Amino acid sequence: MKSISLLLLILLIISSACSNGDKVELTNVTFSFSHNWDGTSVTNSDFNTIKFTNEYGNQLSIERLRYLISKITFHKTDGNTIVLEDYNLVDVTNNQNLSFMPAEFVTTGEYSNISFTFGFNNEDNANNYTDLNTASWIVPEILGGGYHYMQFDGKFLNQANEEQGFNYHAIRAVNNLGETLSFPQDTFIIVNLGPTTITDNAIFNIEMDIAEWFKTPYTWNLNELNQTLMPNSEAQIMMHKNGQNVFSLKSVNQ
Repeated sequence: MKSISLLLLILLIISSACSNGDKVELTNVTFSFSHNWDGTSVTNSDFNTIKFTNEYGNQLSIERLRYLISKITFHKTDGNTIVLEDYNLVDVTNNQNLSFMPAEFVTTGEYSNISFTFGFNNEDNANNYTDLNTASWIVPEILGGGYHYMQFDGKFLNQANEEQGFNYHAIRAVNNLGETLSFPQDTFIIVNLGPTTITDNAIFNIEMDIAEWFKTPYTWNLNELNQTLMPNSEAQIMMHKNGQNVFSLKSVNQ
């Protein structure tokens, strides 16, 4: 597949429309994020209370949840793509950026797939973002630098039935051997929402099932994997695999 810039795409469509007498239509798109735990709605009002149980059986609370989405891509049926370069830090804890309208327009019509990246791809992760720096989203250079994909923190009841903290932080998997860094596997996630037809001001309602982070294919035991997960490349790869079914497209309003 080949990618073309939005400006070039618009010029091509205008040229085609002028020759065919068709009307060119551009529209805004909005991405709205909601959250659930195995189908039960979750908002920040549910935070800071031991009220969730993961697949392994750990009872836990959520204290902080925020994650980055980027590279929203519209895949045309003719093989071309429209890539929006905006990114959005969804902050569930503070109820911020749950709805995101990119600055760029897209054309109406049929699309074979809409996708976005959970986190940054490796190229974008190497850039510098002032707002993310201010938001304390940076990964230390000793762990490869760049930025977090997700910060998911809370408490769970350990084997002594005492509350213990966990930090389920997703980053680019890295092996740190002294001064040498190596990256065993990409751990950003391409989320495919499937085909749709955009007519006007489409709102994509996307859900995250938070329970999925602990479920498939790895049943996550917080007694064993709870903190210091960022330098643990095996844990990061497990998160990557568990994250494949976390997001789903609930509906499209337009």
